[in-house]
Amino acid sequence: MAVSARTGFLGLEEDWTQIPDVSIIQIPFEMTVSYGTGTSEGPSSALEASLQVEAFSEYLGEDLPAGMNVRTLDPWSFEGPTLVSHLESIQEHVQQGLTHGEFPILLGGEHSLLLPAIKACVSEGVLNSLNDLTLVQIDAHADLRDELNGERFSHGTVIKRCLDEGLGRVIQIGIRAFSKEESRMIDLDDRISAWRAREIRENNDSIPSILDCLSQITGPIWLSVDVDALDPSIVPGTGTPVPGGLDYWLVSRIVEGVFERGGGVIGADVSEIAPDEYGITQFTAASLASLVLACHAKKMQEV
Repeated sequence: MAVSARTGFLGLEEDWTQIPDVSIIQIPFEMTVSYGTGTSEGPSSALEASLQVEAFSEYLGEDLPAGMNVRTLDPWSFEGPTLVSHLESIQEHVQQGLTHGEFPILLGGEHSLLLPAIKACVSEGVLNSLNDLTLVQIDAHADLRDELNGERFSHGTVIKRCLDEGLGRVIQIGIRAFSKEESRMIDLDDRISAWRAREIRENNDSIPSILDCLSQITGPIWLSVDVDALDPSIVPGTGTPVPGGLDYWLVSRIVEGVFERGGGVIGADVSEIAPDEYGITQFTAASLASLVLACHAKKMQEV
């Protein structure tokens, strides 16, 4: 990778001669899609759209990068024989973005990138164990199937695989598409707390309840935003759009709440981005990634 200054996320000029504070990591992974396609182009489309996102953050009260050194890594690329080898390669790529203790923001790509991302945090010493981690998952799908279309490491099984690997806890927000098997697991597994999209829409106490739950997290957090959590009118390009989704400001408030009220956020992904012809999906994804960056900057200023 070149070390000279270049333009990256949000059109920011990045100085590659300096140690980075934040890594923007593009994972254009598309291998187990089950409906729509296009996630291989999701990260690059979001990066391009970010050039039109305002650098000024109202939440932060100043322009990004707010004194931080942001580095946008070259996109992950791999040709291998198996799905497992692809996931191992993704883990190695994410580890490169953690070398200096950077805060990683992943742009994806299928949601199955989540497992190698959090395993990379253990490999690089960011986490002692996955058992210490709380995953805050904003998503339309529970992703708790044991297999999908015969595949155990699919985008529809990724949370189940994370739990199998030792993930301590998952907080699911916005889910509205899941199987009987997944519904039963949500009800019986005490590692899982879930707020369904319909409950959020119909119960005025849901949002305070969610924010209160986030405020009680004491350990490290990974924030995972699957863009299909949003209503399809906002993200028409995502792989598996589900009606009855969350609105943008609600998702934004939850993202802010994760940083404001919870334990330390060690990284985030904005995944299942697939560009649409009008640019709405990729712009929305870039805006959410920008918000994550602003929230991290504000947290760092408070330290």
